[in-house]
Amino acid sequence: MTVCYNNSMSIQPILQLQNIHKRFGAVTALDGMNLHVVPGEILAIVGDNGCGKSTLMKVGCGVIQPDQGHIVCNGKPLQGLQPKEALKAGISAVYQDLALDPMRDCAGNIFLGKEITSFTFFIDHKSMRRKTEQLLHELSIHIPDITQPAGSLSGGQRQSLAIARAMHEKTPIMFFDEPTSAMGVRESAKILDLLRHLREEGIAVIIISHNLFQVFDVADRVTVMAAGKKVADVLCSESTPEEVNQFILRGRAK
Repeated sequence: MTVCYNNSMSIQPILQLQNIHKRFGAVTALDGMNLHVVPGEILAIVGDNGCGKSTLMKVGCGVIQPDQGHIVCNGKPLQGLQPKEALKAGISAVYQDLALDPMRDCAGNIFLGKEITSFTFFIDHKSMRRKTEQLLHELSIHIPDITQPAGSLSGGQRQSLAIARAMHEKTPIMFFDEPTSAMGVRESAKILDLLRHLREEGIAVIIISHNLFQVFDVADRVTVMAAGKKVADVLCSESTPEEVNQFILRGRAK
C-alpha cells in the first residue's frame, strides 16, 4: 500500500507520469509507477539502487519509451516522447555524467549546438562569453575564469555549469540525477542554493538523490520507490529522514 499524505495535487500538475510500466527482458524496472510535480516545487525521488529512479527520469525525458502508461505535460498527453520533443514541451535534464565537453570553455558548453553567429556566419565568441557571464552572475555561480576548459573545473563548478546550461534552455520542468554526487559540503551547498533559485523562478524541479538529509534540506516533497513502484509520497514538512528511510527499508524487505 502506498503511503500518501500531501496536498500538492490541489495545484494543477505541470507534469504527470501515469501508470508507467517498463521491462528490460526479465527485469521489471517500472511497475505501474505514478508521479506528478507542480510548478515551483522541488520533488525528490529516493529509494535503493535498482528501484527504478533513473529509468523513471529517462522515461520522463523521452530517453526511454515506456511499455505502458501515459506522460501528460501541461494537461496534454505526450505520445512516443523523444528527447527533442521533451525539450520542446519544456522538459530538460541534468544527468550525473553532465554531458559537458571537457575541451570547450564555459561559453562553448552553454551554447553547445546553439552557437551565436555574426552576420558573416562566424561564431561570435565575444557575445557568447558576455551572455555566459551574465547568466552565471544571475545564478550566483562563481567561476573565476570562464575561458578555461570545462575539464579543468572543479566538480561543483562543472555541475553548476551544467545547471546553467539547462537554465539557458529556460524549461519549466527540470530533472537532476544525483546533483551533489561526490561533492564536498561547500560545493553541495551551492548546488542546493541553485535548486532553490530554480524553485523561486517557478520551475518544477525533480531530483534523484540518495542523501536524505540533503533532500530534506531542499525538497518540498519526497516520493519513495521500491521495485519500480511508489511506496510513499510525503511532504518534507510532515515527515523526517528517519521515517523516509523506514519506507525504503520496508520496500527492500518486500
